[in-house]
Formats: sequence, structure tokens, C-alpha cells
Amino acid sequence: MYQYDEIDQRMVDERVAQFRDQTARFLSGALSEDAFRPLRLRNGLYIQRHAPMLRVAIPYGLLSAVQLRKLAHIARTYDRGSAHFSTRQNIQYNGPALERVPDLLAELATVQMHAIQTSGNCVRNVTSDHFAGVAPDEIVNSLIWSELIRQWSTFHPEFNWLPRKFKIAVNGAAQDRAAILVHDIGLSAVLRDGAVGFEVWVGGGLGRMPMVGSLIREFLPWQHLLTYLEAILRVYNRAGRRDNLHKARIKVLVRERGVQAFRDAVEAEWAHLADGPATLTEAELARISARFTVPAYERLEVPADPALALAPGAERRAFARWRLRNTHAHKVRGYAAVSLSLKRAGMAPGDITAPEMDAVAQLAERYGFGELRVSHEQNLILPDVRIDALAALWRELSAPGLATPNIGLLTNIICCPGGDFCALANARSIPIAEAIRVRFEDLDRLFEIGELDLNISGCMNACGHHHIGHIGILGVDKGGEEWYQIEIGGQQGRQAALGRPIGRAFAASEVPQALEALVRHYLAVRTGKDERFIDAVRRLGADGFKQAVYGDPDQQRTDPSRALAVA
Repeated sequence: MYQYDEIDQRMVDERVAQFRDQTARFLSGALSEDAFRPLRLRNGLYIQRHAPMLRVAIPYGLLSAVQLRKLAHIARTYDRGSAHFSTRQNIQYNGPALERVPDLLAELATVQMHAIQTSGNCVRNVTSDHFAGVAPDEIVNSLIWSELIRQWSTFHPEFNWLPRKFKIAVNGAAQDRAAILVHDIGLSAVLRDGAVGFEVWVGGGLGRMPMVGSLIREFLPWQHLLTYLEAILRVYNRAGRRDNLHKARIKVLVRERGVQAFRDAVEAEWAHLADGPATLTEAELARISARFTVPAYERLEVPADPALALAPGAERRAFARWRLRNTHAHKVRGYAAVSLSLKRAGMAPGDITAPEMDAVAQLAERYGFGELRVSHEQNLILPDVRIDALAALWRELSAPGLATPNIGLLTNIICCPGGDFCALANARSIPIAEAIRVRFEDLDRLFEIGELDLNISGCMNACGHHHIGHIGILGVDKGGEEWYQIEIGGQQGRQAALGRPIGRAFAASEVPQALEALVRHYLAVRTGKDERFIDAVRRLGADGFKQAVYGDPDQQRTDPSRALAVA
């Protein structure tokens, strides 16, 4: 865990006092709504469909058990007893009263948390690999680099009023688990002749004009990370559109100028910054590193199969499924990282109750070192669990329903809050996610289908990342009614790709049936169990999948309202 120093704490405390005064002036009528709006947004406070929504930062997804207990207390005291983990590794409260938000922020500050820059046209919460620090394929610990960027970007006077919001993701491992290619800036650690540096990707993003980022630097020596980021942001700050909200992101600037011209502009700007005061040193890295606690790992022998502690039969089979899908390799022998699925019956994807937060905090202390991670897939991770304790942990997770073995499978649905909460949404997302979960709840069938990413967004803002789901669902408004467009072929990671719509939109009641048709076609055409859904789409193209859903193309043209091809 990163531990605040005196400067960190003073900065957060002063921001709380500042916002308390701003809120009081707004409530008294001394500040207009127009004057208050940018102030509340810089403190993560939105006005949603039914009530204010507060977005609390969880920098790079790192969370302590103490902090999680505080988040549970806040859910009980200031909201409706629950909260929502977002795809930005943040947590959101959907019902705090405006006049109580300053008190809420003051409580967060007591556990080294805040809501600074979780909204507004500034550098947002830096995201990273949820296995950072424990992954066997790690090149550098991306937590340290993410914290470095957080400190540099927070209240940066030059970049606090950008043309539009700005998102940076850092990946320190060989595998990209931070979706860096769909961020404004994506950084991926690389080694060249034993030296550490970063690939720099720019211009990725989802939403109204989704784009995959472009590589503008194959190797940036780590010493120049901040100066090069500054060069990119200066070019964007000067040349980014401010006359059109929908064309204000850096991805539009990169597309309109062209990658080479944009790269040239950045390099020209960097020529004035390289080797300047912001150049990183070993001492600065050491300062940041020293603020992180180091787990006291034990020297463990290779443990016996933890399933031996369970009764033969159904119990061992259930545990084996969970271990296959929800546990992950660790860089330290004898340990594993464990995903706690927040995709379960009766709960919106990513939602968690206050009692569940308390229970998970206790498990983090009992089975690890009091540390957790939040993934951009809206799940929680216990990063340091002894392998010989996995069976006992699984039993404890099973009781509150946190042991669903679906990580990487169809029901591990990424989903925004949608029209149930968000004022921008065209359609509800949560009921669609639940209907799909019910349709595919049979675990035998779920494992037969295999890896399949399903993402749902309630509008074109793409908070559910529907563009990069193997199957993506987008809520659209048609004549004041909720309809849903289905895309296939999206993917995150090193082979990032954007999905494409397969045809006309569906009414809510038709969506599970349409997915059923897609899945049945995939099972019929795949070359074997090792060929994933996305692999089959790439091999065969979309036409066969489209026909499986809509029926014969000729009949579809003559009768657009034709029912789905499968029952």
C-alpha cells in the first residue's frame, strides 16, 4: 500500500476544507449553479437521474482493508448501504445528500482517500494492471509508476483545464491487463538491452468515436517519462478542439493531424523539455518506492493440492472450477492472487453492499496482508493468498456469494449503471445484464462456452466498454423507447479491436435470445474447445453470426421485423 506523507495528507485535508466552503456558499445562494458545477465536478460530484453521485478515487486500483471498511461505513451512513465499482477502478455512491458530501470527504481523508480529479477536464484517476506487484510476467511494478504520474498530474496548473477529460493507463507486464490501447495515453513497460523504458500509445478511447491508440514511441527511457507526458499534453492543450464537446478528445486530434504529424509535434515540444527539471532520477523513484509497504512473504514449499482438504465429489468439483477461473499465478512461490466475482444473482455488476465490504476487508487481513485490488472488470482481488489456504478461503467466500467461478466467462459481465441511475443513459443496463445472467447461469454450459467477454453500456459514452467486448451491447433510444444494439469482434489487450454492429437493434426482451443465437452458432462452428468466441469471429467474419441471429439475409431485407431465427 502507498502511505501518504505530510504533503499528501495536507493536500487532501485542504481540498476538503475548500469544498466545504464552496458547498456552503452554493447552498446559501452565494454561488450560482454554473459557478458551482466545475467545483463539484473537480471533487467527483455529479448530479445524476435521481440524486447526486460521488465518484471516489482508488488510485491504480489499490485499496487497503482499513479503507474498504471506511467505504462500507460511508455506504451505511451517507448512502443506501451499497456502492458500485466502476471500470475506472473507482467506487461510486449513487445517493449521498449534497449538504453531507463535505463530511463524507472528510471521513475519506482520515484513511488517505479522496475524490480529487475523478471528474472534470483534467487528468483522471490513473489506472493499471490489477495484478501489479504480484504478476509473474511483470517487467516493472506499475504501481510505483502510476503513483509517480498521480503526484505529477494532481493539481498540475498547466493541465487542470484541458479541452476534455484525459485518461492514462500504465501496464508493467508482458500481458496488457490495463487496456492501454483504449486510453488517451497508454504506457507499457519494455526492456531494451537490459534498460527499462516505455512504449507510448496515444489517441485511444471509446465513446462516440471509438479508436484504438497509435504507437508514437517504441522505447522511451524511464528517466524521460514525465517530460514526454508533458510534451503530449502541451500539444493537446494547445491544439485540441474546445468548440465541439464531441470532438475535444485527443483521439480526434491524432486522427485529424495523422499519427506522424502528431508524433512530430510531440517530439518538437519534447526537445524543449528533455533533460529539464522534470527528468526522473533514481532518487525520485526510490522516494516513491519507499512509500509503499512490502508484504512479508514467507518462504513456502510447494504445497499439496488444496482440494485434498475438501470432501470428494461435488465439493471438490466446485472448488476446482473456482480455482481454474478465479485464482491466478503469483510471482512468489506458494502464493496465488484470487478474484472475487462481483457478478452474482440479484446484484448489479460491480455492486457491493456494506456488510460484504466489511466481510471482504476481514478476509483480506486473514488471508493476506490487508491489501486488495479493484479491476477494470469490476471485481475485487486478494493479491497475496497462500495456496494452502485456498480451500478455506473458497468456503468463506461461498457463503456470501462471492465465489462465483466466472472470471473470463460470459456472465462476468462488465456493465455501467445505465438508465437506472445515469442522466446521460439512453437505456437501462442492469436489467439486461441480469436477464443474460439468468439465461446462462448453468455452470456446465458456461464452462463449455469458454472465454467470452460481454460488455454493456447504456449510452454512447461507453462506460461499460462495450466496444471492446467480444460481444458488446449498447443501449439506444428509438422514439423514446429503450433498444439494444449488439456488436461482436471487440477485444482488449495487445490485440485490441473495436466491435462492429451486426444489424438492427433489439427490444429488451429479445436480447438474451439474440445472445443465445450467437453462442449456439459459435459452438457449432468452432474448431475445438481451444478456439474462443473472438477467435471464431476473426476466422470466419461476422456474416454467419449475423445470419444466425436474424435469419436469411434476403428474408431480412423484405421483412425487417422478422423474429429471431432461434427459439
